[in-house]
Amino acid sequence: MVYHSTFIDEEGITKACGCPLLPLKSHIRGPAPVSDQATTDIIDEAITFFRANVFFKNFDIQSPADKLLVYLTFYINVALKRLEGCRTLAEGTKAVINLGLEDVPVPGESGFPFPGLFPLPGSEEEAELLRNYLKQIREETSGRLLSVAYRPNGTPNKWWLAFAKRKFINTIAL
Repeated sequence: MVYHSTFIDEEGITKACGCPLLPLKSHIRGPAPVSDQATTDIIDEAITFFRANVFFKNFDIQSPADKLLVYLTFYINVALKRLEGCRTLAEGTKAVINLGLEDVPVPGESGFPFPGLFPLPGSEEEAELLRNYLKQIREETSGRLLSVAYRPNGTPNKWWLAFAKRKFINTIAL
C-alpha cells in the first residue's frame, strides 16, 4: 500500500493549478507560507516515504497534497540520479545546485513530468505562482536530500543512492 500525505485538504491553503501551496520549514524565499520548525512539512513526508513509494507502479491520489507528494517523489528520483556519480558531498552539492538552476516547467509546458496531474493554469499569474512555489520546494528538497544522501563525513550513503536506479510510476527520470 502506497504512503499518502497527511495534509488532507486543509482549510485556508492557497492553491495554484490544483496544487496546494503548503507551508514549508524553509529559509528560501518564495510564495510558500512559513511553517513551524517543529512540525512535519510535505518535504519531510516526501523524503521519509520516498524509499517505500518509489517501488509502486500506481499511485492512487486521495488528496491534493498527494499530487505534490507524487511530484516531489519524482523530483527526489531525478536528484538521486544526478547524485549517483558524485563521490563527495561537494560534488553532490554542485550537481544539485545545477539541477536547481534548470527551468521549472508548469502544467501545459513541455518538460512537465506528469501532464494530467495538475490542471492547466487559468492565467499567467497562476502559472508564475506555481512555478515559483515548485522552484522553492525543489531547492528546499535538494538541501534536505543532501543531508540524507551523504554521511556527515561527506561520503555517499549507499542505502539512499541505490534508489537512483528505481523508476517511479514507470516514469524514467532524466
